[in-house]
Amino acid sequence: MTEQNRGGRIRPTGRRRKPHTKGHRTAVIAAWSGAVLVLVAGSGLGYAYVRLDGNLKGVDINAQLGKNRPDDVDNGSMDILLLGSDSRSGANAAYGKDEGGARSDTAMVVHVYPGHKKASVVSIPRDTLVDRPVCASPQGAPVPAERRAMFNTAYEVGGPACAVKTVESMSGIRMDHYIEVDFAGFTKLIDKLGGVEITTAKPIKDAKSHLDLAPGTHTLDGEQSLGLVRTRKSVGDGSDLGRIQLQQAFMKAFIDQVKNVGVFSNPAKLFGIADTATKAITPDSELDSVNELSSFASGLSKLGADDVHMITMPVEYDPADPNRVLPVEAKAQQVWSALKADRPIPASATQDTATGKADGIVK
Repeated sequence: MTEQNRGGRIRPTGRRRKPHTKGHRTAVIAAWSGAVLVLVAGSGLGYAYVRLDGNLKGVDINAQLGKNRPDDVDNGSMDILLLGSDSRSGANAAYGKDEGGARSDTAMVVHVYPGHKKASVVSIPRDTLVDRPVCASPQGAPVPAERRAMFNTAYEVGGPACAVKTVESMSGIRMDHYIEVDFAGFTKLIDKLGGVEITTAKPIKDAKSHLDLAPGTHTLDGEQSLGLVRTRKSVGDGSDLGRIQLQQAFMKAFIDQVKNVGVFSNPAKLFGIADTATKAITPDSELDSVNELSSFASGLSKLGADDVHMITMPVEYDPADPNRVLPVEAKAQQVWSALKADRPIPASATQDTATGKADGIVK
């Protein structure tokens, strides 16, 4: 699944790969992560930096993975792996039973093109069967490679570094940054923002995600927003692919909410949101200070919702197990090759692939 290599780290100073262009809308594309980057950027609260810095705890992906990675190419583009953690510990226990390990419930590769005026986002279904590479557990113990492993088990067995290594193995693209957000932080962040307005074309009632929405326009609070991005069985074909379509629609609405909330004219509100956001994320070690995160975000603020193209990695249902999906190799390589060459993803890459049949339910 690997082709030519590329990548490159983004320095907080904004010197590598051009100004970092992701936060205000692209990370927003990861919904929760985007808010952190956008809202921390430009915060001139002085003393607040100390407090916000204390909220951030990074993970050193580069040290854990070493040098056996795709090339670090300095060409002005940027790639970020965004994960929503399925951990059931602590405050997250309210959202499900602890089944013995955290998993990545949501995974998106964000590619920001040179010039940082356009971005593409590729959602990776958690149920995708992949060839997981050799990894190390968070405690440093070796974890053997596994064929036909569910994608989200990479995070379960090896934490963030194994998730990054698996994505890099699949795509041949070096991830410049990693940002993870947990469920509890997500709900608090949405509430701080005042909710997110969405419109449903059909009723959504899902017992597992505790969501019950009639057709029409709704302003979702944090709990409802979390329910929406976790809804699966009651929309489309009931698969993870349908859930991804809901997530992508929600992110579009979230972008508009961040744009219109007016936090930059209200320092107290900005600090409250930034405080909540920095507690909600685990970034890589190159983004684990307010100065680094703010610099990263400031270069991304030009991206708008219309500048971001979102797709799901081309997959097909596994003939041996309809609850799992397999990458459509030729089409997936179209996607990764386009990103490595800083070209738009061709429409042909997603034609005649599985969709989840939930498109248009949420707008």
